[in-house]
Amino acid sequence: MNDMGEQAAQPGELADRMLAQVYALLREHHIIPNAVQEQMLTSHVRAMAHRSLTGEPLPEVDASLFDEISAESMALARDVVAAFGNLPEEEAWLLSVHFEVAKDNL
Repeated sequence: MNDMGEQAAQPGELADRMLAQVYALLREHHIIPNAVQEQMLTSHVRAMAHRSLTGEPLPEVDASLFDEISAESMALARDVVAAFGNLPEEEAWLLSVHFEVAKDNL
């Protein structure tokens, strides 16, 4: 594969690895997203992988918008962001919403 092909494949490969970790983490905590939530979460994690590799920043995010997110959802999201190794805390705030919403499925 040429260099351009390898570069194009990298975000997808990173996203696939991270998605496997995310869904394993959710199962471990008995959080089961429905089909629509899975689609949205998958899209978000793929975008996170892209930002992780390109350094593309998020727009400014107001932390107070996430005050009602549970400590559990925030901790899970921070674990995922830490696994990427180079994303800002704001990524965890946004990701935590996916986990919080999926918890309501129980």
